[in-house]
Amino acid sequence: MTAPSHAARAHSFNAAAAQYAANRPSYPPALFDAVEELAGRSLTGAQVVDVGAGTGIATALLRDRGAEVLAVEPGAGMAAQFRHSHPGLPLVRGNGDALPLATSSADFLTYAQAWHWTDPARSVPEALRVLRPGGALALWWNITPLDIPWHVEQAVRIERRFGLHSGGPAPAVEQQGRGDRAARTDPSGRLAFTSRRVRWSRRVPVDTHLANLGSHSVFLVHGAEASTAFFDEERRHLLDAFPGGTVEETYDVDLVVAVTPASEH
Repeated sequence: MTAPSHAARAHSFNAAAAQYAANRPSYPPALFDAVEELAGRSLTGAQVVDVGAGTGIATALLRDRGAEVLAVEPGAGMAAQFRHSHPGLPLVRGNGDALPLATSSADFLTYAQAWHWTDPARSVPEALRVLRPGGALALWWNITPLDIPWHVEQAVRIERRFGLHSGGPAPAVEQQGRGDRAARTDPSGRLAFTSRRVRWSRRVPVDTHLANLGSHSVFLVHGAEASTAFFDEERRHLLDAFPGGTVEETYDVDLVVAVTPASEH
């Protein structure tokens, strides 16, 4: 079987935007504390652009921290769901490789689960163009930690069924990030990243956990038949591990932040 292309995976979310919005995990307050610490400035009152905003999970949290936030989202389906879920938040269509923004117009650029869909040869110069001197580029991913046995067992089952795919996080559990994150996010080395990892967890019904998995690109591009068969088996494994029907999902938020020099522009 030919592996789905990077572009096909990137566009797959538009058909599952409502499922994504309803079931994807959020982010803990400690993440935004770490963003502010590594950036050396507060989000409150800052001009923040959340790129690849999807359905607005991170955008709304940034607004709640007091930021003046603008969302940028390339996908029609995701943008429609964003507007439905967050009608009061501003959104423009675009992507990180060609930001529809003025030069030196943002204090923060944030990418939640989104930087891996960009081409760093283009998105790094765009970030440097749009950020003000001393501005911060903050990138983060919810990563499934592999020191928890049931997560490891599930990851192995997914890999056996669907294989490993390039162009972004590993299938479903998004476990990339165990190597040199900065080198992968900016191969040119123009940005000096600092990093932080924040662990958190949430307790959800088995069906929510499966719907969360199903909103990932590896399942979306393989179609309903293959995914449904996998999820029927996976439900049985999960109920063996969690007889009460409530799954405790654990995440490490893998965060990297780069601050532009005061003389960048």
